Amino acid sequence: MTYGVASMTAPLREVALRRPGKSIITAEPSAWNYGKHFDPSKIESEYDRFVSALENFGVKIHWIKGDDFGNADSVFAYDASLMTPNGAILMSPGKEKRRGEENLHATFYRSNGIPIIGQIETPGTAEAGDTLWLDENTMLIGRGFRTNTNGAEQVKDILNSIGVKCYIFDLPFYQGRNACLHLMSLISMVDTKSALVFKPLLPVGLWKLLIKKNINIISAPEPEFYLSDTLSTNVLALAPGECVMLNNLPETEKVLRNAKLKVTTFQAPSLCIGCEGGPTCLTRPISRI
Repeated sequence: MTYGVASMTAPLREVALRRPGKSIITAEPSAWNYGKHFDPSKIESEYDRFVSALENFGVKIHWIKGDDFGNADSVFAYDASLMTPNGAILMSPGKEKRRGEENLHATFYRSNGIPIIGQIETPGTAEAGDTLWLDENTMLIGRGFRTNTNGAEQVKDILNSIGVKCYIFDLPFYQGRNACLHLMSLISMVDTKSALVFKPLLPVGLWKLLIKKNINIISAPEPEFYLSDTLSTNVLALAPGECVMLNNLPETEKVLRNAKLKVTTFQAPSLCIGCEGGPTCLTRPISRI
């Protein structure tokens, strides 16, 4: 297995995924903050559609296996670890029901010979959904309900040690502690110098940094951001200018196509909108070259 990630948009060569299991199929929606779209009978078929989209692009898929001990959210493989050019960082999820999920990722990395270069320790909490590679030398970190100050600083220290500059931004309160609002709920890199952004909730300092870095800002249509419970801005780049997103978001798809991007869509309202996680959240990129 090859490894190394320092971009959100370089060609996605290898990825780790975790299939939805019994825990999510039998999940109590109120306990997991799952919404009205959650339908356990559709979860597996919707997930298979997503996997097919990756396979059609030629992405090599590896599976994170092992008992999730009742963790329904472990299907969203992005959050519990972060890949860097030097190896993986084990995160420490801030959602209480996801505590310990990083152990599944640790076993995966060790069994595949991928080095672990750091781990977020208590009292720090950090989820990789609150991180975003702006370029190969720059990482953005969101500080909010899932990633606390201690956790953000630990991520920053580990990345600084391998030459990556980090910027930490406070996230808005929005729907409160129980809802999932990551940094990547507000911004997705869709091309090397282009980002889909929901500007009304974007930290001002981050907007200024994007301008300074000459990032082309594509404004996400406001109605679909709310309609999708923030998932309209969760877009997975498969390569520069080529991405996959949820369907039934025509205005968002339109602004991406108008920006000369190639867009593939898949249907997953029960899995993604219902469970607060989009296509990027379902992946743990292992190799982007």
